[in-house]
Amino acid sequence: MNDLFDNFGRIEKSDPEFHEIFKNFAFDEVFDYSSLTEKESVLVILACLIACQSPKAFHKILISALDNYVTPREVKELLYQSVPYVGFGRAHNFFGVVIKVFDNNGVKMPLDNGATVTTENRYKSGREIQERYFGAEMIQMMNDSAPEGQQHFNRFLEGYCFGDFYTRYGLNDQQRELITFTFIATLGGCENQLRGHIQGNLSVGNDKEKLISAITVMLPYIGFPRSLNAVAIVNEICE
Repeated sequence: MNDLFDNFGRIEKSDPEFHEIFKNFAFDEVFDYSSLTEKESVLVILACLIACQSPKAFHKILISALDNYVTPREVKELLYQSVPYVGFGRAHNFFGVVIKVFDNNGVKMPLDNGATVTTENRYKSGREIQERYFGAEMIQMMNDSAPEGQQHFNRFLEGYCFGDFYTRYGLNDQQRELITFTFIATLGGCENQLRGHIQGNLSVGNDKEKLISAITVMLPYIGFPRSLNAVAIVNEICE
């Protein structure tokens, strides 16, 4: 997948020494230790760069990845999925990057609507997904134990996070949970949420090997401390 690094020409010209080191590691060596498909690898890298706040690197990799590895619909859904996890403040700049790349590649916008829920059923649909991923008893326990005046956070999770976003078409359950794991691991400092979504990944069929592979692919972008922290939590939950 060295072609993903084809658009980093400025670094190659100004600092060929670093370019060679990083390219050999991030776009060659790490893939020897990953079982992800090419599409999964690209989704993980793009998700990681959103959470890292790296719009320039995101832009350059998206140029190479679009149509070769991911479709416009998948990119749009990746971007939408990022908002409830990294927040719109972090995701905002990437909407502009995606619009620019789509426009330059002749992608007609806006894309068709990807929603599958209505205002009336978004909470019900979101709750169903929560229960499928994490278990009905766990979700009920979480809701029952919410302190007075804080129940609305669980309500937001149900209707906004899972109802508005997870129900959209364009990415399947495995892809959505894999990139969600990537967002949270990249952010760091969200260990309890990472534990929850490791369990969510296992529930939808993403096994330990896939999660370790995702960390392997994102390591060049997030560094060793957050990567090894994520590895430790995966080991904790899976064992």
